[in-house]
Amino acid sequence: KERKETLQGRVDMTRTGSAYIVVEGVEQDIHVAAKNLNTALNGDIVLINTWTPRGRNKPEGEVIKVIERSADHFMGTLFRRRRSAFVAPDKLGMEDVDIFVADEDLLGAKEGEKVVVKVVEWTKAGPRGAITYVLGETGSSDLEMKSILVNNGFYLDFPDIVMAEANDLSTEISLQEIHRRRDMREVTTFTIDPVDAKDFDDALSVQYLENGNLEIGVHIADVAHYVKPNSELDKEALRRSTSVYLVDRVLPMLPEKLSNELCSLRPNEDKCTFSAIFEFDKNNKIIDRWFGRTITHSNRRFTYEEAQEVIETGEGDFAEELKILNKLHLKLRKKRFRKGSIDFDTEEVRFVLDENAVPIDVYVKERKESNMLIEEFMLLANREVATYIHKKANGQEIPFVYRIHDEPNPEKVEDLARFAKELGYQMHINTPQDIAKSFNRLRAAAREDSGLALLAPIAIRTMAKAAYSTDNIGHYGLGFQYYSHFTSPIRRYSDVLAHRILANNLNGKTLRVPKDPLEEKCKHISAMERKAMEAERESIKYKQVEFIEKHVGEEFDGRISGIIDRGFFVELIHSKCEGMVGFDTMPEAYDVSEGRLRAVGKRSGKVLKMGDQVRVKILEADLEKRRIEMAMVEI
Repeated sequence: KERKETLQGRVDMTRTGSAYIVVEGVEQDIHVAAKNLNTALNGDIVLINTWTPRGRNKPEGEVIKVIERSADHFMGTLFRRRRSAFVAPDKLGMEDVDIFVADEDLLGAKEGEKVVVKVVEWTKAGPRGAITYVLGETGSSDLEMKSILVNNGFYLDFPDIVMAEANDLSTEISLQEIHRRRDMREVTTFTIDPVDAKDFDDALSVQYLENGNLEIGVHIADVAHYVKPNSELDKEALRRSTSVYLVDRVLPMLPEKLSNELCSLRPNEDKCTFSAIFEFDKNNKIIDRWFGRTITHSNRRFTYEEAQEVIETGEGDFAEELKILNKLHLKLRKKRFRKGSIDFDTEEVRFVLDENAVPIDVYVKERKESNMLIEEFMLLANREVATYIHKKANGQEIPFVYRIHDEPNPEKVEDLARFAKELGYQMHINTPQDIAKSFNRLRAAAREDSGLALLAPIAIRTMAKAAYSTDNIGHYGLGFQYYSHFTSPIRRYSDVLAHRILANNLNGKTLRVPKDPLEEKCKHISAMERKAMEAERESIKYKQVEFIEKHVGEEFDGRISGIIDRGFFVELIHSKCEGMVGFDTMPEAYDVSEGRLRAVGKRSGKVLKMGDQVRVKILEADLEKRRIEMAMVEI
């Protein structure tokens, strides 16, 4: 092997213990074997040596230094070895890392108890830590959820100083504040949210103007009115950057007084909002747009299901307004896809939980028009805010928080196209526009042929990951030249920043914030978003295993979702739970094809390929390892 160069990147661990290092500006991720990770963990920023072995075109690497840890707090179980105490972290990928804790740093924790430990030093002998929180006996689902949050770098509680600042905020809106804002309280306004939502950060208003045109208002909670720059609330919101949505709980970005009370657009209450208001002519064309601070009053809180029923029956509260919004959203959506937007409508798993948060059913959520209606108007507001800032700059950049999405990696798309061809689906991938059209055709085909549904999540994985940046490259997936996040400031810090910058550049004002510190914040927010997504995935996986645990011995229908040398993965059709069928449980040995798209029985020649429907029996559900073992049921 020949040393090539030294690079800096972020660790993306695989389930086998090895990792890929994602380096900005380098198309191909660099593979690092588990033995060459040098204590680096998922999400860490590292320095690596990289080379390309002779005769191969895939780069390899080894970690030479960890520059920045993605987390310094971990949850785990305390145990003793001889006279020393250690914490075995729950975090996946840290199974072989024990954190030494000196007796004076134990905080009274006893052997076998769950604890939160802060790593204070990484030594050659291993990490040394101090216990910050004793949670008690192991084994409960509640502890596992807390563990997922802590091990992904999130804090369970708000510091006292932050809570004190939140509690000091006045619940009254002064007359002076109302006069500073555009008064929208007389305009019909309502929210549409999930049935279990507590924070309502967006509302829609509908009215016809005297000239016969239609005015639609997208009203967003004015979090920046309450959370001032450099306040303790602001520092904590930046540190967290996002609310984290696990299956059975939400870890909010802001204390409850803000997220569920002051900023939540609850019905029949006056609220401070930041609005994007659009005037549509009779041809559904936007002929005027207005951005600014408003005072609004929601007349009704709809769940998605309630709004859907009104849309379908034409009867109920605000039936006319919902009909108008639905008709317009369908036209906006059609136009968006015509202009190159990709349909990312992935199957979302939903759980029915009992009073102890134990899953009693798992199913795929059905997306209805009410969901898409809200999504379409949020996309509109996000796009128009970003476009306004760009145009106002007039060549003199106004640093802003853009939501960017790069074009897909050609190599990954070629792999996907080869895979799709194996399943009998032809993709055209000559240009980015062809790829977008192929993705959308694939989504439509998957609705008719459930065997192709497997390709949708794989197609999304071939995509670059969306991120926040001050350098706008557009949003490939949506087909937008300018895009930002403006519509969810209760749960995303990026939106708080967007509100502040927009406010500084309205009413004839132009105020530029320094670009470099803003870019640093963008990088931090993007990193925290990735951690939140990882935590959400882990919680879903845990709850799926917890659900299937009660069905050991039962049979289910599924589809082959992945093939490795040891066996193949099967995703159950109803619950989307994924488990593995080991080849050692089969009546004969199998050869796996080079592309891992099929396996062939050595004796019978029987072919198992990706996407095939199979029937499996649940052998074991291991909650600790989040693993489901299955066996094929021969039919």
